[in-house]
Amino acid sequence: MAAPAPFNSQDIKRRMHGAVDALKHDFGGLRTGRASATLLDPIHVDAYGANMPLSQVASVSVPEPRLLQISVWDRGLVIAVEKAIHASNLGLNPQTEGQVIRLRMPDLTQDRRKELVKVAHQYAEKARVAARNVRRDGMDQLKALEKAHLMSEDEHKTKADEVQKFTDDTMKDIDAALKVKEAEIMQV
Repeated sequence: MAAPAPFNSQDIKRRMHGAVDALKHDFGGLRTGRASATLLDPIHVDAYGANMPLSQVASVSVPEPRLLQISVWDRGLVIAVEKAIHASNLGLNPQTEGQVIRLRMPDLTQDRRKELVKVAHQYAEKARVAARNVRRDGMDQLKALEKAHLMSEDEHKTKADEVQKFTDDTMKDIDAALKVKEAEIMQV
């Protein structure tokens, strides 16, 4: 049996920050009324037997402040792109003309704002799950090192506390980012 890899707390910290960065990127896609090409970044399309980001099957442009235009490169993927947009819960209604799909940004009604807040909460929960997974990986690694007698019980406890502190800090960052985005969405 191979010896477990040495514990690297900086790697755990980096991966947790990655979850927060991914959340902020996802939040960048939640626009409050203005069209933005990043709005469609989280969308993945079933294409060629794989789940691909929209940016790999089409180009997205913003011809007007409240309009997105998607030029799908392969005519056979237009329907798949439409389905992915509908499934994204972004509340956008695609209008298709050949290989071009247009998305008008709806006015943000109070109901639409509440829907966007729900989507923001889903993104935040996804980030929390990612951080918890990193925490679990770190704890498993510590257990393996202690079991292989490469780490003392005291050192294990100290490192486990460190991983828990990283997790707590990451959760605070996620909650703070969610609160800011929620306020941005709900401001009238």
